Amino acid sequence: MAVDSNLPSLLAAPASDKDSKALQFIEEMTKTVGSVQQRVLREILSRNAETEYLERFGLNGATDQETFKSRIPVVTYEDLQPDIKRIANGDKSPIFSAQPISEFLTSSGTSAGESKLMPAIHEDLDRRQLLYSLLMPVMNLYVPGLDKGKGLYFLFVKPSTKTPGGLLARPVLTSYYNSDHFKTRPYDPFNVYTSPNEAILCMDSFQSMYAQMLCGLIMRDEVLRVGAVFASGLLRAIHFLQTNWKELAHDIGNGTLNPKITDASIRKCMKKILKPNAELAEFVTNECSVENWERIIVRIWPNTKYLEVIITGAMAQYIPTLEYYSGGLPMASTMYASSECYFGLNLNPMCKPSEVAYTIMPNMAYFEFLPLESPASGLVDLSDVEVGKEYELIVTTYAGLYRYRVGDILRVTGFHNAAPQFRFIKRKNVLLSIETDKTDEAELQNAIEKASLLLKEFNTSVVEYTSYADTKQIPGHYVIYWELLVKDSANSPTDDVLNQCCLQMEESLNSVYRRSRVADKSIGPLEIRVVQNGTFEELMDYAISRGASINQYKVPRCVSFTPIMELLDSRVISKHFSPCLPHWTPELRR
Repeated sequence: MAVDSNLPSLLAAPASDKDSKALQFIEEMTKTVGSVQQRVLREILSRNAETEYLERFGLNGATDQETFKSRIPVVTYEDLQPDIKRIANGDKSPIFSAQPISEFLTSSGTSAGESKLMPAIHEDLDRRQLLYSLLMPVMNLYVPGLDKGKGLYFLFVKPSTKTPGGLLARPVLTSYYNSDHFKTRPYDPFNVYTSPNEAILCMDSFQSMYAQMLCGLIMRDEVLRVGAVFASGLLRAIHFLQTNWKELAHDIGNGTLNPKITDASIRKCMKKILKPNAELAEFVTNECSVENWERIIVRIWPNTKYLEVIITGAMAQYIPTLEYYSGGLPMASTMYASSECYFGLNLNPMCKPSEVAYTIMPNMAYFEFLPLESPASGLVDLSDVEVGKEYELIVTTYAGLYRYRVGDILRVTGFHNAAPQFRFIKRKNVLLSIETDKTDEAELQNAIEKASLLLKEFNTSVVEYTSYADTKQIPGHYVIYWELLVKDSANSPTDDVLNQCCLQMEESLNSVYRRSRVADKSIGPLEIRVVQNGTFEELMDYAISRGASINQYKVPRCVSFTPIMELLDSRVISKHFSPCLPHWTPELRR
C-alpha cells in the first residue's frame, strides 16, 4: 500500500478545537475503511430491507457483502428509469428507500434529452453538510489566517421544477443553498462570504452575479480567497466584470444600486452594504479600463491567497486562463461530489492542478470499483483497489441507489492511511463539456442526424464530422466541423439554412445543455464550421503518418490536439451560428 507521505499530519497544530475534532474524524474514518464500509452497507440494507427493489432480487433481509453482490445487479440510470418515473408521478410506496423520497436531484441528460432524476432523502443533507464541515479544517493546515478575512465565492441557484407527483427536482447545489443547513448556518470566522444569501438565492443570474460582484468589490481588502464551484464559473465572473465594470463603479461612487436590480431582497440587503466611495470607484475604473487584464484578480483583490474551483476533468481546459487572470495563484479543488452522492475531499488542496487527488470518505456510501483493464474479473471494494489502476465508480447510497454506475473513471494515486486516493480522469463516454453539460457520442450523433434533415431538400448530406468545446472565449461554445456532399451546386444550402442546422442541433441536445444556454447563459451559440471536401481524408492521412493503422482508423468525434485543430481550421470555408436560443422550460416531461 502506497501511503501519501507528502501530506502534513492531519493532527498537527489544528487551528481550533473544532478543527481538531474534524481532523480526528478524518483520521478515524481513513484508518478503518473496511469496517466502516461493512457498517455502511449493513445500515443501508437493513433499513431498506422491505423496499420493493431489494425484494425484487430476493435479498430477503441479508446485509452481508457476499449475498448483496451475488443478488443485486450493477445498473445504469436507464435500468432504474421506470421505477424513478413511478416515484416522479406520485407513487409513494417504498420502491428504493424506506424513508420518503424528499426530492430529486437533477443530473446530466438522458438519451431522450431529459435530466436524470436522482432520488434523495432528507438526511442526505446531513451527509453533505458533514463533508463540507471537513474542508476548512484541512485548508487551515496549509493556509493560516483565513479567519481574518472573507471568501469571495460566486455561488448560484438554478431553476427548480416539480414532477407530476409534486416532488421538487433541482441541481444538488440548488438544493443545498436553499436548505436551512446553508441559509441558517452558524457563524464560522473561517467561512465568511462577501456575498449575502439574498444575492446567492436570487433566481435571476444577472442580478445575482451583479450583487455578488458589487459586494466583492466593496469588500476587496477583506477578500482572502476567490472562487466558484467550477473553473468556468469563475471565468464567467471575470467576463461579467469586464462587461459591467462601468455600472459597478458608478454604483460604488454614488452609493446607489443599478435600477436593473429589481429583486426586492437584494435591494434591501444592499442598502446596508452600499455607501458612496469615490476613491474605490476610481480604483475600479482605473484597473478595469486598461486593455491588459493579466493578474486582474490579485490587482483588485490583493490579499487573495488562493482560488477555490474545480479544475479536474473537463474543467482542466480553463487552467491556463485562470493562471493568466490570477498571476499564478494556487488553485484548490477541495472536494469530489455528484448528484448521486458526495464522495470525498482533497487532503492536499494546495497541490498542483495535475496532482489533484481525492480521498473517498468511507462513511458517505458503499463503494465498489470496476477495473477498466479487466472488467470480467468483477468489482472490487474500496479497500482493495490498487495504485496505478483505473476504475469505474459504482455506488450504493442511503437514498436507495444500489450498485449504480456513476460513470466516473478514476485512477488510484496512493493511500491516506487505509483510504485510497483517486485522480478524476474523465466522465465515461462524454465528448463535449463546457460547464455542467455533458454530451456523449450518441447524443451528438442524434443531434447531427436531426439537423441534417434540413439539408435533404438541397440534396446535400453530412459526409463526416467532428467537434470540440471552444473555451477560448467566455462563455464557451460547441464547435462542430462538417464536411458536406453537395450534389447540386446550383441548389446548395444557404447560410440561413446552415444557421438553422445549428439551432436544430441545440434543440436536440439534453435539457442541461439547453438550460445552460437559456437560463444560465453559461454556454454560447453552437457553431458549425463547414470544411473543404477531402478534409477528413487529410485528417486520416495525418493520423496514419503518426502511426495509426489504416485498417483500424476511426474519425475522432471530438478533437483537441493542436495540429489537428490547425488542419481543420485551415480548411474551413464557412462558419454558422445558432440564430436564437433553443427551447427550454423548467417543466419536466411526463
